[in-house]
Amino acid sequence: MSAAAVDNLRTAARCLLEEGAVQVVIGFTEGSAGRVRPAFVRRAADSDALVLDERCRLNLAVYLPKPEIRALGKPAVVALPATLRALLQLAAEHQWTEGRLVALAPAADGSVAALSNFAEMEAAVAAAWPEPSAAEREELERIMALPREERWRFWQEQLARCVKCYACRAACPLCYCPRCVADANQPQWVPAAPHALGNLEWHVVRAMHLAGRCADCGACAAACPVGIPLHLLNRFAAEEIRRQFGSRSGESAQSEFSLSTFSPEDRDGFIG
Repeated sequence: MSAAAVDNLRTAARCLLEEGAVQVVIGFTEGSAGRVRPAFVRRAADSDALVLDERCRLNLAVYLPKPEIRALGKPAVVALPATLRALLQLAAEHQWTEGRLVALAPAADGSVAALSNFAEMEAAVAAAWPEPSAAEREELERIMALPREERWRFWQEQLARCVKCYACRAACPLCYCPRCVADANQPQWVPAAPHALGNLEWHVVRAMHLAGRCADCGACAAACPVGIPLHLLNRFAAEEIRRQFGSRSGESAQSEFSLSTFSPEDRDGFIG
């Protein structure tokens, strides 16, 4: 992001707080060891601590469903395109309603728009729908071109490295259940230990829960301490949903995700 974008972001945050339009601005600030960390700015004077650059990979929409964040009052959130998609998907799932949040969306020209309604967010998302990088596209196509047995072996090897830290879940804005199925122990649906069966069950269950909902922000892979390319698994599911059902998550605040709906006109050639 340009210096102008950062200046405009700080100005927008300061104005919103001074006017009382929001009570907290969720953004990024400098952390330790050259990294950034989330910031929850509640005083206008602290807006100058906000930063925005290529290090800001966390999807800040992850904080919005949390009760302790809701208790701070109406928020504004720094919203890169993936964050906007997550906001719209959360709205579609009734996790927040129109008018209760402001999205501070930086544009390519350095301006920062304060988006306060669904129509504005949907227009911004439509204007900046991402395409995977050439390297990511090549890697996904390489994996999908493998024979089934080799593809299965690839994911077994990748998931075997999982240490069950659940950083992927913690970073995901669409993993907002108060109690995850992976934490249930009476009965225990997903083995807690980081072994082959437990890892496979956890990641398959999570991928299915995100199919048709994932905002494609890559926060899960960025958070993984052992570098499992989880975003490729989620991206494949998203592309399959688009191919089969013609829908993409995060496009609209009113749409239902594909695997949650049923219609008598649905194709049923897979039966029998």
